[in-house]
Amino acid sequence: MVSDGTEGAGRVADVLLRFVDGPQSWGVSAMARELDLSKAVVHRIMRSLVDRGMLTIDATSRTYQLGPAAAAIGARALRDSKLRRVSLPLLRELQTTTGETTTLSARVHRGRVYLDQVVSTHEINMTVELGRRFPLHAGGSGRAILAFLPPDEREAVLHGELPTLTSATTVDPERLRGLLVETRRVGVADSGGERQPGAGSVAAPIFDLDGQVVGSISVCGPIHRLTPDVRHGYGARVAETADRISRALGWRGGLPPE
Repeated sequence: MVSDGTEGAGRVADVLLRFVDGPQSWGVSAMARELDLSKAVVHRIMRSLVDRGMLTIDATSRTYQLGPAAAAIGARALRDSKLRRVSLPLLRELQTTTGETTTLSARVHRGRVYLDQVVSTHEINMTVELGRRFPLHAGGSGRAILAFLPPDEREAVLHGELPTLTSATTVDPERLRGLLVETRRVGVADSGGERQPGAGSVAAPIFDLDGQVVGSISVCGPIHRLTPDVRHGYGARVAETADRISRALGWRGGLPPE
């Protein structure tokens, strides 16, 4: 049985997480509908978060936004992230050798977020939105993580909601299973416009000390430059860079067994 304290903490966390991948501002009524809670409960939570600087309220619209305390927590987490600290020099190296934007994603509950990027120096380049949660089934970075999740977690994703982000997003579970088998075989995931129209990427997973997938890195750019042949050519370089990051995190190297 879930205690009242645990349930209350979960509700506070749910409110804050809606600001990660939802609108920038929320009203009490909209948040209550989103979480299927009473407006009175949501109002108490949001007022408490305002008192602690986690949220601010716009006096005119009566909507709430993330506050300075939330920003400080995010900045501290980013600053202290070993995954980011270990990866960033190697992302810079990979960007220099490919000339394209390189990214770092971390696995989070129900998806992944971009932690950092090294942007291409090309006049026409690709950038990603840091901190926003994306689903795992869409795009190379997500699929590189999804392919190496434990089987029960992988199946839970495939049996859950699979939103269509672009016309190229694969949402058929059986087809996704085939793509994931291939990703596990070769160690990289290739994407052409699946998460963002006009973008191409190739990504590889990152593992921790115990061989659990904790994130991924990618090379990404406009699809007219990152053609299928170019992405294929970058695959070994991306996989090798991801392996170096995994080894720095304590993993023995290579791909873990199923």
